[in-house]
Amino acid sequence: MTPRRLGSRTSIPREVFLSHSDRNRAFAARLAGVLARHGVPVWYSRRSLLGAQQWHDEIGRALRRCDWFIVVLSPHSVRSDWVKRELVFALSHAQYRDRIVPVIHKACDHEALSWTLGGFQMIDFSDDFDAGSRQLLRAWGLGYSPADHVASKGGSAGGRAAPVREGVTKSERKPG
Repeated sequence: MTPRRLGSRTSIPREVFLSHSDRNRAFAARLAGVLARHGVPVWYSRRSLLGAQQWHDEIGRALRRCDWFIVVLSPHSVRSDWVKRELVFALSHAQYRDRIVPVIHKACDHEALSWTLGGFQMIDFSDDFDAGSRQLLRAWGLGYSPADHVASKGGSAGGRAAPVREGVTKSERKPG
């Protein structure tokens, strides 16, 4: 199977849903920061809540609102029930058709999460975060400026920063 190519729709996303394991939150925060600095609005879960209904509803609202879906792949995320639920939602909704981007944070068996992921062009961040960022932003027709370069210019790349919406989610707990 030939992987689906990115960039068939090169408009900048209205908002990206960033799906990740709670154990990969530092990587997710870094990636969300890069996207925001380059004008790409992003929603991701970061904080823990005890009230099940509140985080469940917030994730659902974000999934329905966003038009691109990035899934962070790692040994933790491929075992996460929540990442799987979010991916299944994206795979089953037309708004994400050709707009699902698996990013490799750490080497893992991505088919443990979904057999469908082999059909998508993946972006590898595992060896070089800047190279991964550059490739991801290129899918939307954007250039990449590393954080130190952007900071030295006193602003965001292209003169615009996008909001980062920090969602809320329950901490993932290992059974037993």
